Parts: sequence; C-alpha cells; structure tokens
Amino acid sequence: MAAAFLLEIRRGTQSALLVLRAAAELPSAPVEVSVCADSLEVRSGGSCEAAALPAGVRLAPSSCRGLRHLRGDGLHLRVRLRLRGPPRAADVVFTLRESLKPNKNYILYCQSCGDIVVKDRKFLRVLPLPSENWSDLVEEWCCHPDPFARSTLHPQHGDCFVGDTFFLLNSGNESHVPESPMCCSEAGHHTLQSGSNLKSKENTRVICKHCKTMLGETVSSDTIKYYVTEVIIQPAEGSFNPIPRSLFVQSMIAQCLLELSSAKSTFRFTIKGDNGKAYILIWLLNSDTLLVESLGSSSSHNDFTLFGDILTPSSGPVGTWNAVKVLYQPCIQCRNKELADEWECDMGVHPLKFPSETCLELLLILGLSTTSLPPSLRSMNSFQVAFLKM
Repeated sequence: MAAAFLLEIRRGTQSALLVLRAAAELPSAPVEVSVCADSLEVRSGGSCEAAALPAGVRLAPSSCRGLRHLRGDGLHLRVRLRLRGPPRAADVVFTLRESLKPNKNYILYCQSCGDIVVKDRKFLRVLPLPSENWSDLVEEWCCHPDPFARSTLHPQHGDCFVGDTFFLLNSGNESHVPESPMCCSEAGHHTLQSGSNLKSKENTRVICKHCKTMLGETVSSDTIKYYVTEVIIQPAEGSFNPIPRSLFVQSMIAQCLLELSSAKSTFRFTIKGDNGKAYILIWLLNSDTLLVESLGSSSSHNDFTLFGDILTPSSGPVGTWNAVKVLYQPCIQCRNKELADEWECDMGVHPLKFPSETCLELLLILGLSTTSLPPSLRSMNSFQVAFLKM
C-alpha cells in the first residue's frame, strides 16, 4: 500500500512542505521515515509503505528540516528540491484570447451537457475588451463631456470580444440559443407584463435548451455574453472532449485569477453572481504551486485526497497538479458582511462576475479542498485555505 502523503511545492523558492498522513496518529511502535531523491518510505512495526515521486521532482534529502508530529495531521517536514520538466504554473496559464485565432471556425458547446450552443462560426476578429468598469473612469481621463457616452461595444457577426470572465458574440441566427431569451417559456424565464418596455434581469438569461444551465445573458438585441465557465470553444474540425465540471470550473477561475494578478497587479477578488451579490472573497496567495499527492484507496486516506472527485484510474498511485493557493471567505447568508463591504470600496479589489449557480459551485469546490487538507493547514489569518487545480 502506498504511503499517504502531500507534497506542496513552491517552484519559485524550490522548496516544499511534506506531510506524511500515514503517521497521523502516533503509533506505539517507532516510526522511521526515509526521504530519498525520488521516493518516500515509512516503516513502522515491521510494515513498510513507499511512494515514488513523479518524474521531474527530485528531493534533496540532506536539506530536510523542521520535522514535527501533529496529531491528526501526521509528520511535517520541509525540504529543498530540484525541479525539471514543466514550467511554472504562471507560464502555462491558458488565456481564451490567445487560444482563439482569426479566420478559423469554432463550435461552442455547453460545458455541462455537451450540446452545441453555436454552430460552425468563423471569427474574423478576436479582440480584448477593456475592464468592465472602463466607462466609470472616463471622467478621470477627459476634461470635457464624456465623448463615449453613447458608445457601445457590440460585436459584428465575425467578431469575438473577450473580457475577463466572458466573451461577446453577435447572436446572428443561431437556432440553439434564441436571439431574444425573454421570449422563451423555459424554466427560469418570466413573461413580461403587457405594454412594459423593461426587461427584468431574469429575462436576459441565456440558457441551454438541453440541460437548462445558464450559459450567459443578452447584452442587446444582437449581442450575447457567454461566461467562460459555462461553454467550451473548440475548433470546428475537432470533436467535443468532455471535462468534469469541478475540474473545468476551478481551472477556468484559477486562470482568470492568474491572468488578472499578472496584468493588473491585484491579488484580491470578489466573486459576484449575475444577480450582483457577492458570494466569495478570494485572496490569491501563491501562483507557483505544484501539488504532489499519493492517491491511495485506503479509507484512512479518503479525507486527505485533493480533487478526489475528478481523478481517474489512469492517474496512477501519485498525482501531480499545477495549482493556485488561495485564501477565501464565504459571503453567503450575510457572512463576513463587514469585510465584504470594506472590499467593495477598495480600489485594489477586482470584482469577477459569474452565474450565481457557478459561484455556489466554486464555494463547494473550495470547501471540499479545505476539508481535504490536514487540519493545521486549513486556515490562515482568519481566512480559509484552498487549492484550485490548473
């Protein structure tokens, strides 16, 4: 049986924290831990548990220090290492605007069920959008009346405008997503009162015809906003490759955090729903994390497995993931209201908007990640700690 362990690696400092879960409860027999360059061994009472590290990760056994035992956690120690192979997580971050190429045909799929949302669509232009609050800053730029007061950023049929958490497409004549969702009678849509010219927020929601998942919202009569957490864009010549929902959500949100922290030098984010409510406060702590974890199937190890719901048998006995480490606070049910109000007024905090259902999914993913960690590593400075896998 493989030794249950967690290795949290910082690529920038070439150092790691190693926690051996196999020694969570202090046994009556002595425990002998052997740290080799490419493997770990735990011996106790005549039994030996071992785990080989993945290729590219090499420990420096002579650098081990700070060995201590924490009841409920296991054995903790810090070690230097040498990394070879994949670059830092920040260097491999995927960005939508870089993956989409002009003059190529794409198909949009509902991430939840795989149904086609937009058929063969050729993008003639792929352009980045300014910050969502760009118009609020115009007064600071201009000494005369706002020259952009009536300007709108609406894509033509061959355009794809990419924002922080969404992209805009011309609705065209697509049959899978109605041009005017307010005319739909599907669940979640309300009929407008006779003679009313105002559309409620619910009437702007664009939903998947097959699974009823919210995909985005209408911006105007000919423009639809799709959230990056709800659709998958793939070249038309390829085939749809399903991705587990939890993996897709955390990966896309982690990529948004990395890209914005690099472009805007901001590390605090408010996760808001399409209803305008704040759901989570996130503080990006580390962006250069590599997680190495044994994937043993013993019952004592089940509560220690990160992202266990998305692992496949092909993962082998040891899993390795690029990840971002975050601190977070939930804001649902008026929790942390004072802190949320403080962050709302702070110019250093960047708001990110997603469908409200996705915000709740993210909160669940963060909570599962937190509870999978050793108890001593689950909180920091009144915030909860979690990892988002890349």
